[in-house]
Amino acid sequence: MKHPLLCAAFIDPRTTLELDLPKWDLLIRQARSANVLARLGFLLDEAGISAQTPPQPLMHLKSAQLFFERFTLSLQWEISCIQEALRAVDVPLVFLKGSAYAIAGNNAAKGRSFADVDILVPEDKLQEVEIALIKAGWMTNILDSYDQKYYRQWMHEIPPMRHLKRQTSIDVHHNILPKTSKFCPDAKKLLAAIVSVSKENIWVLAPEDRVLHSATHLFHEGEWAHGFRDLSDLDLLLKEFSEDDNFWEKLLQRAGQLNQQIPLYYALRYTSRIFQTPIPQDILKATEQQSPNKIKQKFMDLLFLRALMPDHESCNDRWTGFARWILFVRSHWLKMPLYLIVPHLLRKTFRQLQGKDRH
Repeated sequence: MKHPLLCAAFIDPRTTLELDLPKWDLLIRQARSANVLARLGFLLDEAGISAQTPPQPLMHLKSAQLFFERFTLSLQWEISCIQEALRAVDVPLVFLKGSAYAIAGNNAAKGRSFADVDILVPEDKLQEVEIALIKAGWMTNILDSYDQKYYRQWMHEIPPMRHLKRQTSIDVHHNILPKTSKFCPDAKKLLAAIVSVSKENIWVLAPEDRVLHSATHLFHEGEWAHGFRDLSDLDLLLKEFSEDDNFWEKLLQRAGQLNQQIPLYYALRYTSRIFQTPIPQDILKATEQQSPNKIKQKFMDLLFLRALMPDHESCNDRWTGFARWILFVRSHWLKMPLYLIVPHLLRKTFRQLQGKDRH
């Protein structure tokens, strides 16, 4: 396995001081492919070494940071529009993932841009929320009856919605994992622990739940194009929240309550391996109770240590594509029982060949 320059730069930004221009060029391309170019710029700023960065790569970093600043302004406007659309609905407005990090001011928000705003609402409020969003200009373009059934009967969200004028997207969740997954947690427990961010009905998940949702999304969804960025999110969240002396114990306890011990195990294993995240040894040892046997774990390492690298040719080897495909199949195995997954994957493959697949 190749060790990307990007990993070293994220572990210790001062390693970039030793790079010549060809290596800087490679680092910039790796960061861009992983969608963490702006984050790299912020890490250099925090380390106080941006002034020592050569002007050519610095131009790319500053450009990415400028784009991120404009993205942040757009996100703030979009959040206010969602607030207004749901003002009459008696429901806590809980933001998830990237938008939650931004709202809560988490370090994981730095340099992180994304395509969709995700919210979590009680399942019995889904219809009311959807109608309110439709009245405010959001619509779904998923009209196929099978796709509608896929989302509404089996998944943890309704079909994605896009605003007719702004072309912005919102994903309305009622849980963090599909109904058909044996690992699906009790959403009421998530909602019972939400944290208020402002008096304007803006909420986020509890710190431990933000970590667990990030881990669950990464290790269940199979979206490996953003694998490096999402693992970096976890690294930053863990470093930030561990400033609370009781955080690690609360995180382990919460993983048990929400049935998320396995994604937490993988999250801690690979953040410590790839980013050298400082995780107490007793915590790592405690989560190892969820580890598979040694042979299976070695196989999972071969898969994840490839899939979690930046999606760039310099970070790939001959097995990277195979690893990501196996993990893609695994993600569906975790979502659905066998009697659903086989016909679903066959249909999905056929629709991809037709260029019609939407999920």
